[in-house]
Amino acid sequence: MSLREITALRNYLATGSSDRALSDATDTIAMSEIAQATALGGRLRELAGRSVVLSLSTQLISGIAMIEIDGVARQMLLCPPDFDMKYAADLIADAQIDAVVTDDPARWQDLGVQLIVTASLPLQPAAPVELSHTTNWLMLTSGTTGAPKIVAHTLAALTGAIVADGPAKGAPPTWATFYDIRRYGGLQIFLRAVLGGGSMVLSSPGEPIVDHLARLAARGVTHISGTPSHWRKALMSAALASFHPDYVRLSGEIADQAVLDSLRRAFPSASIGHAYASTEAGVGFAVNDGREGFPASMIGPGANGVDMKVVDGSLRIRSTRTAHTYVGRSAPALTDADGFVDTGDMVELRDGRYYFVGRRDGIINVGGLKVHPEEVEAVINRHPAVRMSRIRARRSPITGALVVADVVLASVSDSGRTGEIREAILADCKQSLPPHKLPAMINFVDRLDVTASGKLARHA
Repeated sequence: MSLREITALRNYLATGSSDRALSDATDTIAMSEIAQATALGGRLRELAGRSVVLSLSTQLISGIAMIEIDGVARQMLLCPPDFDMKYAADLIADAQIDAVVTDDPARWQDLGVQLIVTASLPLQPAAPVELSHTTNWLMLTSGTTGAPKIVAHTLAALTGAIVADGPAKGAPPTWATFYDIRRYGGLQIFLRAVLGGGSMVLSSPGEPIVDHLARLAARGVTHISGTPSHWRKALMSAALASFHPDYVRLSGEIADQAVLDSLRRAFPSASIGHAYASTEAGVGFAVNDGREGFPASMIGPGANGVDMKVVDGSLRIRSTRTAHTYVGRSAPALTDADGFVDTGDMVELRDGRYYFVGRRDGIINVGGLKVHPEEVEAVINRHPAVRMSRIRARRSPITGALVVADVVLASVSDSGRTGEIREAILADCKQSLPPHKLPAMINFVDRLDVTASGKLARHA
């Protein structure tokens, strides 16, 4: 069966290596077992034609339920574990939810949903179920404030980049990701594992990164992705030395040169690159030349039907991989009149290459002048003693805001020379940035929080 004939995930579970599996910190389930069994207690047929929300505590059961429900339900909404239930009534109304698949029925029982189905392990034998629908895949955006928007994809759109890349060459890959598979970045890796004949090792909630990395090494993970913030945290762990993947990718945030160079030093034999993707725009492109940003030649009509343009500094994308709509009673338009998704990611052209400078909605206003936090962070992160940094605003009665930097050192051995490092960082900033972007204060901190979607927590 060709990847170009994708109709439902379950059709692909018998392909590839016979020992392929999904696993987390506690369980390992063979793909062949998933193809012939159920986590839903024999109640899958009750979900036929319904609009279903998946609200499950573990990624493993979530992945199995996705495979089961795809092709059966009319719509399937992936609910991450950090979803704020105060928005549940709006979600139910906007997505016309009439069924819930969960391992915590009490969480949903008073919300008026017609059908609640419990999912659990171990799997039970199950008779084949007719795949009668092209299921609409719904995901929540990962905004930091307010109710998340619901974005609708088809399976064909979700797998567009996978089809374009074709099957992995050589031995079947073992995939892993720091993402949750109920968010767009993690779902892409999950689909690659299911459709590409490989296995996947899933992260587990609350698992210390040293244990996670040790488990990835023990399971023989060959292909792995995460945000730059994920990777910066991993690079601080001694457990990384025993992990030797062949394929390393970054996405979800700006990949600055410092983190790319650090990964090259950590994994000298691996293929290292960064990709652009978002829940709304889908997978846009990949950059594999070891440099931050992307070549200006990518703007315009592109390969594999991905077209890009820059309007007022913002990157816009049009392709068959984008979502097709927002879902809801007052949902905004997803695309402009020409079918482009405005990503809100700002870029600048310098010497034939576009560089990401930050989010349009994350600008700090210093005396009427704009500061993109990510642009300042990229300069600070170049210092060899810095592992990661966060730029934030501090109110000022004179300029409205001041730029403040929180910095995590790469090694505890550097903690005794923070004055020297602070002066060096300021010197680098003065050389690379205009005066209004210079940090007025640099704080050295032990850690910086990362959101559930793997991005630096900017409102902490």
